Amino acid sequence: MGDTVNNEGAQKKNFFQGLKTEFKKIVWPDQETVTKQTIAVLAVSIALGLIIAILDLIIKFGLSFIL
Repeated sequence: MGDTVNNEGAQKKNFFQGLKTEFKKIVWPDQETVTKQTIAVLAVSIALGLIIAILDLIIKFGLSFIL
């Protein structure tokens, strides 16, 4: 069999250096943006939950009326 070179240590080092470099490129949002987006997600989730609940009640009433 041929001789193989174990570059595992070098590969891990390069991976973590690349990871560190990529993390430096991230632009994190400010607190105001995060707060606005969180409120928007909560509002849409609550609205969607209410719409589903109302549709469920309408369908349940309709089925009980038919049956």
